[in-house]
Amino acid sequence: MRRSDKEIKDKNCIEWILKNASVCRIAICDNETPYIVPMNFGFEENDLYLHSASEGLKIDMIRKNNRICFEADIETEIVTADNACSWGMKYYSVIGFGKAHFIEDKDKKINALDVIMQKYSNKPNETFEYSKPSLDKTTVIKVEIESLTGKKSGY
Repeated sequence: MRRSDKEIKDKNCIEWILKNASVCRIAICDNETPYIVPMNFGFEENDLYLHSASEGLKIDMIRKNNRICFEADIETEIVTADNACSWGMKYYSVIGFGKAHFIEDKDKKINALDVIMQKYSNKPNETFEYSKPSLDKTTVIKVEIESLTGKKSGY
């Protein structure tokens, strides 16, 4: 990282960002064409969980190349100044790399969906009901995180 003074080295802070961010952007690549997608997600231990429709460009690209880069940020705020070149941004952010895998096992799929639902419902440890048709048409992706970098500015 170029600006080591902005680097977040505290693992708890990085996890706090991932647990509080409402959107995770995943970057995937098919041959030489990059593609970035904002997604709802869950984070548990060293894994991200994503859900998706079972068809589409994102799914096709992940099937060809399961390498993923992802980004999440929170508490973003524009910082103004008298001089235009002195404007900036306050933020906490995380960038990570990992490998995506499709979850086929029903119980693991339900667990991953629970992680996502717990995040957005603010009901930790809650379990949820999913109809068989909903489970059948939902693709769940587990991203095994290989590396994480945290960065902050203005805090």
